[in-house]
Amino acid sequence: MNQELISAIVEEVVKQLMASGQLDISPSKECTCEDITSPECKASPLLDKPQDPEALERMIKRTTARIGVGRAGPRLKTQTLLALRADHAQARDAVMKDVDPKVLEDAGLFTVQTLCQDKDAFITRPDLGRQLSPEAVRTLKEKCIPNPDVQIYISDGLSSTAVEANANKILPVITEALQSKGLTVGTPFYLRFGRVGAQEHIAETLGAKVVCVLLGERPGLATAESMSAYITYNAYVGMPESKRTVVSNIHKNGTAAVEAGAYVAEVIAKILEQKASGVDLVK
Repeated sequence: MNQELISAIVEEVVKQLMASGQLDISPSKECTCEDITSPECKASPLLDKPQDPEALERMIKRTTARIGVGRAGPRLKTQTLLALRADHAQARDAVMKDVDPKVLEDAGLFTVQTLCQDKDAFITRPDLGRQLSPEAVRTLKEKCIPNPDVQIYISDGLSSTAVEANANKILPVITEALQSKGLTVGTPFYLRFGRVGAQEHIAETLGAKVVCVLLGERPGLATAESMSAYITYNAYVGMPESKRTVVSNIHKNGTAAVEAGAYVAEVIAKILEQKASGVDLVK
């Protein structure tokens, strides 16, 4: 079969596929944003010929899920695949990197550490991340106000990115709101390699009535900046998880840090009033 005949057959097949809607060789709809992980770029539908474009755009605005991305044959489109890999890289960085020391300095926080010696131990030994090192206990007793009504501290948890994005916005709001209510607020600090359960040791070490840890949460592919506030009343080592009150989803696309700070302060005031937290707190 000669080349001209092959070309003619291919051309005819392409025409038939295009006529039936099975093939679209129009210019790509992929976004030309410099940052393909930006909200603006992700808001641009990549689905070819959607039946209801306006409905699709409304749905995209209301969710961080990857919808309307289309496909290239049986595979994801290049932009979708690259954005997915970029988001996954951001999530890994949030877990593995340390908080920028400048962020802690700007917040006026000194640092103490759990029994974890490095990031590998922190990830593989959650039990060590729930216990304070002897040096940390000594430092807290030396530098912190004893027996405060409320002790607030920051911890990296599983996202240093969340600390960098939210700590300097939420901490002052909570502190000022509690002080305006006449409550004594303990000396804030930063706990490196910390799990939620470390707050029980901190409560016993400092004699605080309420302990609130602002902790970086496990990142997902939608955001790596999510922080949660875990709050306990009269915490003690070995207490059940049901006694923790949690305010979660604190990030720019969830509950903004400043707004969350005001709410957390109200929750803490209610906990002190009712002398209970977690499932024992009457809402």
